[in-house]
Amino acid sequence: MTDLKEFKVTQRDGQILRLLLEGCSNKEIASELNISPRTVKQHLRSLFQRAGIDGGRKRVKLATALVWREQVQCNHGIV
Repeated sequence: MTDLKEFKVTQRDGQILRLLLEGCSNKEIASELNISPRTVKQHLRSLFQRAGIDGGRKRVKLATALVWREQVQCNHGIV
């Protein structure tokens, strides 16, 4: 897996990851963000490929780690 310190997450990636972390399906994420389920799938596929993740269960771990990292950076004024 990629070093998450160097992992780049776009604003849309972050939105999708937060909703994934909340347990939303691709269809629910798409509805919430007014995009197609196919677009959600493409965002997730891209994120997981960049992170070197090939298994479904690891996806939630990635989402959790990235959202946690983002919250820590925001709380410390790091952008």
